[in-house]
Amino acid sequence: APATTTDKYIACAAVVPDCPFEATAATEEELLTMVAAHATHDHGITEVTPELVAKVKAAIQNRPKG
Repeated sequence: APATTTDKYIACAAVVPDCPFEATAATEEELLTMVAAHATHDHGITEVTPELVAKVKAAIQNRPKG
C-alpha cells in the first residue's frame, strides 16, 4: 500500500455518547477491527448491523500522522 500521511481516527463518543474510547489506525479496515472488538468488549454488541457500520464510518476522521 502507498505510504499515507494520515491515519484514520474515531472517537466512540460520536456513536455512543459519553464513551471515552478512541482509536487510530493506518487504514479504515484496521480501525473497524479495533472498533468492533471495543464494541463487543465494552458495549456488549455482538451483531454489527449495517446501520451501526454506517454510523461508525460517518464518524471516522482523517488525522495527520505525527
